[in-house]
Amino acid sequence: MSTLKERLRADLTTAMKARDELRTSTLRLALAAVKEAEVSGKAAHELSEGEVEKVLAREVRKRREASDAYAAAGRAEQAAREGSEGDVLADYLPKQLGDDELAAIVDKVLADGGFSGPKAMGPAMKAVQGAVAGRADGGKVAALVKARLTG
Repeated sequence: MSTLKERLRADLTTAMKARDELRTSTLRLALAAVKEAEVSGKAAHELSEGEVEKVLAREVRKRREASDAYAAAGRAEQAAREGSEGDVLADYLPKQLGDDELAAIVDKVLADGGFSGPKAMGPAMKAVQGAVAGRADGGKVAALVKARLTG
């Protein structure tokens, strides 16, 4: 079993004992998403550490998007709740790269791979995503790669 999954379960137990409703419900939803990912597909399998991180990153992204949607609709209370849930889950992900660090990685990967021009966007994104390894938002990475390739 992945250590991240074990940590989620242990933290869920702690949150339940502390009667922390937000953390309890958020961790339950996260563990349900992990379980769903394990049983999806043709055969059930145990997720690796990286796969659990991907599931959590997807859940954080969902919470951020929902928070933005609620805020745009004028529902501040729900927006705050979704934002708080996203923050709880983000604590389980690797530290996100800063803008300068991300730009340096993108520049190095593009130079090392000899990528240039807009037609190289797909292979360049694949190489950069491998180097970034989930430590930055995909949309942010794509925008930076596109700017570097077209600029």
